This record gives sequence, structure tokens and C-alpha cells, in this order.
Amino acid sequence: MRSPWTAMWALCACFFMIMLDSTIVTVAIPTMLTDLDANLNEVVWVNSVYLLANTVPLLITGRLGDRFGPKTVLVAGLVAFTAASTWSGLAQTAGELIAARTLQGLGAALMTPQTLSFITRLFPPEKRGLPISIWGSVAGVATLAGPVLGGLLVENVGWQWIFLVNIPIGVVSLVIAVAALPNWQPRRALRFDPVGTALCALGLLALVFGVQNGQHYHWGPVFGSLTIVHVLIVGVLLLAVFVYRQVTVRAREPLVPNELFRDSTFTYANLAHAAMGFAMTGMFLPLVLYVQTVLGLSALASSLLALPMAVTAAIASTVSGTLWHRLGARTLIIAGFATLAAAVGVLVYQAAPDTDPATLVPGLAVAGLGIGFVFSPLTTAATAGMPPDLAGAASGVYNTARQVGGVLGSAATGLVLQLGVAFAVPDAARAYAERLPVRYREEFVQRVTEAANTPSQFDTTSPPVPSGLDPNVAGLVRRIVTEVFHNGFTVAAKASLMLPIAVLILGIVAATGIRVRTRDRVS
Repeated sequence: MRSPWTAMWALCACFFMIMLDSTIVTVAIPTMLTDLDANLNEVVWVNSVYLLANTVPLLITGRLGDRFGPKTVLVAGLVAFTAASTWSGLAQTAGELIAARTLQGLGAALMTPQTLSFITRLFPPEKRGLPISIWGSVAGVATLAGPVLGGLLVENVGWQWIFLVNIPIGVVSLVIAVAALPNWQPRRALRFDPVGTALCALGLLALVFGVQNGQHYHWGPVFGSLTIVHVLIVGVLLLAVFVYRQVTVRAREPLVPNELFRDSTFTYANLAHAAMGFAMTGMFLPLVLYVQTVLGLSALASSLLALPMAVTAAIASTVSGTLWHRLGARTLIIAGFATLAAAVGVLVYQAAPDTDPATLVPGLAVAGLGIGFVFSPLTTAATAGMPPDLAGAASGVYNTARQVGGVLGSAATGLVLQLGVAFAVPDAARAYAERLPVRYREEFVQRVTEAANTPSQFDTTSPPVPSGLDPNVAGLVRRIVTEVFHNGFTVAAKASLMLPIAVLILGIVAATGIRVRTRDRVS
């Protein structure tokens, strides 16, 4: 067989595209609104539908690799992803782009479990450390580099290129994958449980949809009398039935084999992976909004703040591949979680309405170190005892944990941020109202409070001011309103960043359960 490293580069290219496209769209939203003549909801769905289509089928697509061979499933996903990227770049309407992104997400879901599954098959346990370190660094760097590359492409060549850039990468990856990846086939035919598969897909769809879009629908009606709460309840019930069926039905092959969780390290690694997905997604939302809304950075400038984090994450991930088998996976993972939590804590301490953005760079760089020290040893620990016949299923579970954690992190942090703005901005308004004549204070507080409860309508370039003011007084009020919003939003952002810190502490607790036997340690 050819050198496994030839195949490894194709796997890395595939995984890089998948992770890149989960974050690259964010900075292009304002441009898309104009060019596609779309409303905000439509453009938000351009990103949401990709995450849905990428997350929901992961358990199923992981098992497909065990059934039809990982090469067959990966190549199918790569063709779909590359074709969908082309369609996305050529889309003329928001609806067309949403459809293309759905196909792109499904292609990503087909590929993602196979990349890790292949690594566990290409490299024996004693030589798996470096390739998994590279795989982990690709995940971290691509996620962090997405906004940076997106900002550069949007500003210089147009938003379409955030999708079209995938075409040459996809074509080259496809050629290498077809030529270099071994075509392993399962030693026995798997018999899928169609009812269990449907329960899993529908349950995850309802749960992820409800969590991801709860704020958009104000946690109220989605269609008629059907509310987000109903959707979430249905999702939880379907998944509960799915789990019961997995345990009790023996006639067909389960999507999540019970054998996987007999290894407690695999269980704890998945919990830690979900915590990392939650924290990474949860910390970016308030930070990006803070540096853009309060500190006044452009989308491109704010995305460049992620560069130090991406660089240190890549370095730490590579270094951890040579360190973890000496120090132990558990030690390095706990150190990484603690470092990231401390870095976020420093960022919370530094955040103020007049903070110099440059002072945030050291904290962000340290956060990258924490991320890098977690990904590689955590993945290695999770795959150390993985049976080859269950590689696809285990990879599907492991990647689903990260994706679901990310969705929960985005939704939960966004909700805390929204509630924080609704409370902190009116509090600041009451304090600043003392600067105004008595007759204007009540109306000032009332109008600012109304705007704070509708954050999408709170525009500091045209702030809410009491009517009938003298022009000179009106100018003063506008400046005060801007200060009120900046102070209130900063308080809300700091509060919402405490949530990822709390989840990182839970990640440390989960990591204490990770045990890797000496013979499983890899170099």
C-alpha cells in the first residue's frame, strides 16, 4: 500500500473545507443581504441550514462507512460538497443559496466521520499520535480561520468566493482520495434498523432546530400553534425512544453500538468534546459582537483578532502530539481546558467600553494554546480502544458530540447575551438619565428600554431620543444613548462569557474520567 501520509493529506483537505464552511459565512452576512436582496432571516438560514444538515445525519453517515466502506462514503460526500460549493457560489437568490447549502451540509456529514475513521485504520495505535495531532490542528485552525479568510474574500473578490474557493481544493482532494485511499470493505454485512434510523434523524433534527432557532422565533410559535418548546419536547421524546430501541432491539445493527460505551474513556471523551464545542462556539458570539458593536472594529478587523488564536492553536495541537504520551492524555486535556477557561476569564476582566483591541490579543493567543492542547490528546484518547469494525460509528458519535455542543453553546450564550442586554442597558440608562433635565428622564429611560428589548432595532447611528428636544440637547442625548448601549452591552457580553467558562469547568470534570492504558499510548 502507498504511504498512508498521501491519503492523510486528502483527509485533511476534506476536513479543512468542512470546518472552514461552518464559520466562513458569518462575516459575509451584510454583503449577502444587499446582493441577494434578502432579509436577515433568509441570510441567517444560509449558515443555520448548513449546520443542521451537517450535524443531524452524523450518527447515520458514520455507520454508512462501516456498512459500505469509508472510501465509498467519503468520495460520495466530497462530490456532493464540491458540487454544492459551485452551486452556492453561482446562486442568484437566497432560496437557491439555502438549498445549495443544505446539499453542502449533507456532503460534509458524509465526509466528517470517514476522515477520523480512516486515520484509525491507516495508522496503528503506536503511530497514531502525529496524524491525530494534525487532524486536531486542522479542526482548530479551520474553525478560527473561517472568519479571517471570509473577510478577506468578501472585501477583495466578493462573497461568492467563500464558496468557490472550495472547488480547486475539492477537485484535488477527490483525485488524491480516489487514487490513494484504500477501499476497505466491511468483513460482514450490517443490517440497519430503519425505524431506529428515522427516530434518530427526526429527534436530532427537532432538537438542533429548536435550540438553534429558539431566539429567532422568540421561543414562541413556529407554525400555527406549534412552538419552539413543542419542537424541543418532541425532539427529546424521539431521542429517548431511539435510545430505548438501541438497547432493546437486537435483530438489526444499532446506529450507536453499546460496545462503544463499555469503554468509559470513550464516554468521558465525548462529554469533554461536547464541552469544547460549546465553549468555542459560545465564546465567539459575544466577543465578535463586542469588538464590532462596542469597540467599533470592522468585520475584517475583528476577524483578524482570531489570527493569533489560530496560530497558537496550530502550534499547541502539533506539540501536544509529542507531549501527551509522556505527560498523559488526561493531564494535557485538563491543562488545556484550564488554560482556555483562564484566558476567557482574562478577556472578561479586560472588556470595557474603551478597551484597546490590541490588549485582547495576548488573551486570545493563550486561548488558542488551550484549544490546541485539548483537541489532539482528546481525539487520541477517544480512538485508542476503538475496534476497527466500529470506527465509523465511533467517529460519528464523537463528531456529533462536538457539533451538538456547538449548537447548544451558540444558542445558550446568545440567549444569555440577549437577556443581559435587556437588563443591563436599561440599568445603564437609569444611571445616565441623571445627566438630563428631569422632564426628559422618564421618556429617555422608556425609549432606551424599548430599544434594548428589540436588539435588532437598536442602532447607535440613529439612537432613540425623546421627541421635541432642542438640537443641541438632542446631540448630547445621542452621545449619552451610545454610551448607555456600549456600557450595557459590555456588561451583557461579560456575563454571557461566564457561561463558556462554567462549561469548560464541566469539561475538566469529564476529563478526569479519561483513562488510557500504557499500551494504548501512541507517539
